[in-house]
Amino acid sequence: MTEQMCDVIVVGGGGAGLAAAVSAAEKGASVLLFEAERELGGSTSLSAGLFTAAGTSVQRGLGIEDTAEKFYQHYMDLNHWMLKPGLIRTFCEQAGPTLEWLVGLGVEIPALESANAHMPGLCQAGVEDVWRGHVPKDQGYGLVRALDGRRRELGIEAILGTRVQSLLIEDGRVVGVVADDVEVRAGAVIVTTGGFAQNPELLDRYYPDSRLAGDALFVVAAPGSRGDHLVFGEQADAAIAGDGWGLILPTAYFQRFHHWQSGFPPKSRIYINGHGRRFMDEDASYAVSTGIMAAQPGSVWAVFDDAGRLGLPAGYADWDAERVAEEAAAGRTLRAATLTDLAELMGVPAAALESAVTRWNAQLPHGVDEDFQRDRTLANKGSTENPEPIGQGPFYAVMMLPAELVCTHAGLEIDSAAAVLDHSGIRIPGLFAAGEAGAGVLGLRYVGGGNAVANALTMGRIAGQNATDLQSARI
Repeated sequence: MTEQMCDVIVVGGGGAGLAAAVSAAEKGASVLLFEAERELGGSTSLSAGLFTAAGTSVQRGLGIEDTAEKFYQHYMDLNHWMLKPGLIRTFCEQAGPTLEWLVGLGVEIPALESANAHMPGLCQAGVEDVWRGHVPKDQGYGLVRALDGRRRELGIEAILGTRVQSLLIEDGRVVGVVADDVEVRAGAVIVTTGGFAQNPELLDRYYPDSRLAGDALFVVAAPGSRGDHLVFGEQADAAIAGDGWGLILPTAYFQRFHHWQSGFPPKSRIYINGHGRRFMDEDASYAVSTGIMAAQPGSVWAVFDDAGRLGLPAGYADWDAERVAEEAAAGRTLRAATLTDLAELMGVPAAALESAVTRWNAQLPHGVDEDFQRDRTLANKGSTENPEPIGQGPFYAVMMLPAELVCTHAGLEIDSAAAVLDHSGIRIPGLFAAGEAGAGVLGLRYVGGGNAVANALTMGRIAGQNATDLQSARI
């Protein structure tokens, strides 16, 4: 038998992998980290870095009382209690301490109210009753920089540009990996390779809803999100959890980038369904907005006027005044001189559309929204000016689709120790997983901004700690 090279091997150098490697090394383990890409960070480095957690020093600094128990109850209720309570309780209890651990590593999150996911401080992350969205300075890059700095301090070797081929399994126990046709042995292996958003075949199998947008679909996950964890799972006979779940955001049919490149639609807009009626708060959290839109009859349209189009700030790739005009000239965005004519193009009752816009104009420009409470959402986002009325033709209708694929939730089923389970619900000796690769925390409903990052770093930290303890005991 080849000699064991280290205590723990981590496969994947995104947020989950870095958290796993660092936490394992902090407990005294020797760690080797493999990353298929040429740099560390994965999808975490591409994110806003938003981290959802309860009972934190940041919340206390703002006089907000919150507990892991409240977080747990909210998390389970939003997910219809379709997740394992023990795993979710562990996540909710450990997210706060993981955030404090990151702060100790140099991550800066000021005790300030934040109006959005790019302003450091505390913001409303989703539909929670207590604000839990922690926005770090320097976004996801700041998280990765702090973790990687600690990795270097601990002397953890990161082997970049090396895609692990397979797990090394002997007598039912994972004892290492094969990379570049070389066997590398360890006491435990932690799989943190991300999701499979960049793999169309796996999307067809495990998240077919992501394909409903057709050619309008675009992916914002890291290039390494190819589904390697599912390949490893087959090799180890691991159970799969989260089949059919993921996070896909509603966007304009012409959008091809995340909003910080694409821009945002006009503030003065109204969402209309196939019956010609308004049906939601246009700024509702993406934790629930995709589901609301999916439940509507017919197509969903964002309707706005020419003043809204002209008011779009310049410099963005998609939501730009000239871009919208070009789309309208090509006939892909609907445009008409009157709402009656626009309704005909949309295929909705003109009376319903006109009534919806009239009621919207009577309320939102005056700071109220009796029907959908958008005034409260705008206030929570730091908006100090009410939307302008929708009344200056020509009028536009842009089709909205579930088209921005952020992350996938199907992965290796884990327990509260981040240990991977087989099809009988028994731990596979020597195998752990976290992030999108370790399934069971990200569920039917995405809780809100920071859910994926908090899952990756919290469960990654748990995996690193437990892989060190359990491999030492050979459990």
